[in-house]
Amino acid sequence: MDRKPVNYFVVDAFTDSAFKGNPAAVCLLEEERDEKWLQAVAVEFNLSETCYLTPISLSDDHQSSRPRFRLRYFTPVDEVKLCGHATLAASHTLFTRGLVGSSIIEFDTLSGILTATKIPEIKKAHASSNRNGEAKESFLIELDFPIVPTTECNSIDVAPISEALNGASIIDIKSTTTANDLFVITPIPFLFDFCPFCLCVSKFTVSLMLLFLSDAV
Repeated sequence: MDRKPVNYFVVDAFTDSAFKGNPAAVCLLEEERDEKWLQAVAVEFNLSETCYLTPISLSDDHQSSRPRFRLRYFTPVDEVKLCGHATLAASHTLFTRGLVGSSIIEFDTLSGILTATKIPEIKKAHASSNRNGEAKESFLIELDFPIVPTTECNSIDVAPISEALNGASIIDIKSTTTANDLFVITPIPFLFDFCPFCLCVSKFTVSLMLLFLSDAV
């Protein structure tokens, strides 16, 4: 049996202008597809993220009446557990296309249950309009991600990590327990001279977040 064509959208997240922001492909599926197909489509789009939405039928004993979708994220190389801008793109697609009748959506992901909330935006300026001259609804999207537990980094790794960050003075380091991610706290002056040795950093972590400690109140 031939499957129906897949509806998809390319959404520029974090911008209100065309051809700017961070693009993600959003594919609307009626049923689950195999991983090989999902990966092939992501390769074809060749964007940093392609995400897939599949509606989930909730059982009678489910406490929430919110619409729920299975949400999966793929890069051109592999599937990932979580992507912020793709989640925002997926939420925007569902809200603006009238595919949900609720202001809150739940997403079932590899990182757990995420929620997206539609919040009306109050603007002092004149209301925006679409290409047909009709008034366009203006709203914000609030995303709620699961808390990722952290743990102390091995003290043996502090010196090599500092060296990989071009000699940065490190106040504290935390690593996630569910993924190989690092959170490094450094003094604010380091921000202005930040020039990491990327190949060295990649030996310790998949992703790195720098937090700068300031004296400002």
